[in-house]
Amino acid sequence: MRKLWLIFAQATTVALAVFFVVVTLKPEWAGRSQNNIVALHEVAVSGDAGNKAAEIGFRNAAKKALPAVVHIFTSQEVKLRRNPLLDDPIFRHFFGEGFEDDGARQESGLGSGVIVSPDGYILTNFHVIDAAAQIEVALADGRKLKARVVGSDPESDLAVIRVDTSDLPAITFGRMDNVGVGDVVLAIGNPFGVGQTVTMGIVSALGRTHLGINTFENFIQTDAAINPGNSGGALVDAEGTLIGINTAIYSRTGGSLGIGFAIPVSSARRIMEQIIQNGVVIRGWIGVEAQEITQELAESFGLPDTNGALIAGVVRGSPADQAGIKPGDVLLAVGQNDIRDPQAMLDVIAALKPGDEAAFRLRRAKSVNELKVKIGQRPPSAKKKRMELEDD
Repeated sequence: MRKLWLIFAQATTVALAVFFVVVTLKPEWAGRSQNNIVALHEVAVSGDAGNKAAEIGFRNAAKKALPAVVHIFTSQEVKLRRNPLLDDPIFRHFFGEGFEDDGARQESGLGSGVIVSPDGYILTNFHVIDAAAQIEVALADGRKLKARVVGSDPESDLAVIRVDTSDLPAITFGRMDNVGVGDVVLAIGNPFGVGQTVTMGIVSALGRTHLGINTFENFIQTDAAINPGNSGGALVDAEGTLIGINTAIYSRTGGSLGIGFAIPVSSARRIMEQIIQNGVVIRGWIGVEAQEITQELAESFGLPDTNGALIAGVVRGSPADQAGIKPGDVLLAVGQNDIRDPQAMLDVIAALKPGDEAAFRLRRAKSVNELKVKIGQRPPSAKKKRMELEDD
């Protein structure tokens, strides 16, 4: 009996030792997962896990969008101010009659653009091609082509250029209705001139305004790395469809700090189509200068809240002046659109068609009045005028 008990004890000890080794080194053999506090559903371990990870990555999205993103190289001649000493007889006596300055220097710039149609239209930022004397586009297949400006809109920082060729790989436009905060996005462009580059991030926020970048602002914010040279490039979703045009970064050093801004595809498409059709963007205008209503201003004017836009000035002879709008009025609504602040006022009025009449609801003193205003056409910005004068 003693011998049988000894054999049983030894067998039990060996079995426990084997079980301990199995549980420690191969817990799945024992039907247990290592370090799990609760039971979890886990994917099975497979030898081709790396290939599957690649298949569910963003390779296909990048492959779809990359051919439609181009590099834009610009050059311009900057006139130098002639030194008045060159006209001084004493100076010329010592340095000779042949001492002259060259009067100008060449400056170059770079950026990115997105092919929007197979017949050569390319969408980019206005600041990429601003004042450029020559524009060269480098395609993804290595070709380099001369481009011309079709039209631009400095107030939204968008421009359309065109190359004389066809059958180009055009981007697929997405829909802003399908874009939400947290969506994965890819930023494609030519940062610092190193070549075509793809960076990944998420949509950090939508509808960013009051940044002081453009007159009309409605940005997508993303943490995908956007650096100098990315301007005008594509912001695409996980399917490789265009959702924005990379435009600006927030940075104290010139490099990406994880706060980048892109013009949403809905705005970019609307402006692009107007530029291609008319050469310019036609917007509504009434000729007022508006100011945000702070809590202090609301108290001093006796206003019930801070909603609306305070009319600080009215252009003489403008549609607003002719309709009877006066400084000190508070604009509350245009048609069915409530006005929260001056930016909202600017966007609503700009969307109106010149020549149409709209109802403006205003607070004047203690009463609320409604005036009919005939919408005018917004004049070109100072940047646009400057560009036209230089072209002339």
